[in-house]
Amino acid sequence: MSKRSKGGDKRGYRPATQVVLAGRDPFEHQGFVNVPIYRGTTVLSPDVEHFLGKKGRYVYGRRGTPTTEALAEAIASLEGGAGAALTPSGLSAITTALTTVAHAGDHILMADTVYGPTRHFCDTLLKRMGVEVSYYDPVIGAAIADLMRPNTRAVYLESPGSLSFELQDVPAIAAAAKSRGAAVLMDNTWATPLYFRPHDHGVDVSIQAGTKYLGGHADLNLGTISATDEFWPQIKETTGTLGLCPGPEDAFLALRGLRTLAVRLERHMQSGLKIARWLAGRPEVLRVLHPALETHPQHAIWKRDFRGACGLFSIVLKPCAQAAVAALVDGLELFGIGASWGGYESLAIPFDCSKFRTATKWNPGGPTVRFHIGLEDPDDLIADIERGLKRLAAA
Repeated sequence: MSKRSKGGDKRGYRPATQVVLAGRDPFEHQGFVNVPIYRGTTVLSPDVEHFLGKKGRYVYGRRGTPTTEALAEAIASLEGGAGAALTPSGLSAITTALTTVAHAGDHILMADTVYGPTRHFCDTLLKRMGVEVSYYDPVIGAAIADLMRPNTRAVYLESPGSLSFELQDVPAIAAAAKSRGAAVLMDNTWATPLYFRPHDHGVDVSIQAGTKYLGGHADLNLGTISATDEFWPQIKETTGTLGLCPGPEDAFLALRGLRTLAVRLERHMQSGLKIARWLAGRPEVLRVLHPALETHPQHAIWKRDFRGACGLFSIVLKPCAQAAVAALVDGLELFGIGASWGGYESLAIPFDCSKFRTATKWNPGGPTVRFHIGLEDPDDLIADIERGLKRLAAA
């Protein structure tokens, strides 16, 4: 390994190698393999000229430390953007990116399947800022051009939707948006840049909740924003102006999680597909919502654009009472009931999208449950779900 190991993608390394090398320079830290946790606010200058001229590599803890700089460099390397900013949560990354591109009097097109808190931000704070948001059918593709107005400033994608898993034709939407001068933003938390690189498909601003797979252990909050040359200076300025910075421990944990991201994602994907295919054959299940399954309506897009999948997907059960769904979920031994995902642990939650759709109608034909498949043995998870389906049938 050379002394300067960061930015490995420039030398043609594959993603699994990049996550090991990116943002890491042991010889800047006395040979220690991992970047230490730098806790601090004040950074001293050797003299007045140095201080007033801001000549130091670091000027104040909020503006960056060796720990946060290493993580930002690693994310920028994986994403292939001009730079990457870090925020204290995935939601703060979303709101920062939207705040950067939107101004009073602008119009934004937002996928109808977007993450619930993103919709809340659009319908409340963004609205009070004088920005109008319209929601669109996520499978609209290039026809999104018909929805654009002279003041449409941005198009926001989330692919797939994190509950109902509609996949968007990102290149087609991006091309249509750019032809009208609109920026393209995307929440790419599901795939991570290992399995989908938004910038390669026309996206200007790529957003991740690092809380999920980047951390991988359900013990940190973090958001990342990667941007192209055109938008990176604006993203950097907004992040600094808002005073956003992750905690040093969270940045350190994200760096640690990054090193095993490739092997964890592979395991999540393989276990998830095994369980999804098993569920597709169960008599209690109407259908499985997983983009990597051949039965998914947008599977061809997934096969064309994505390198892989993760462990998050949903199922539609055949019509039954909510008490039966509760019997299924409540009795699971290996699945926690929790709103997050991306950690090593498996999760299951019932959900209903009908209250959060305005451009589309949610009528799946039966109750829905979202699963996150963790790192447990998939056969044990299948046995646990099978017992749950027996409880559902009995109820």
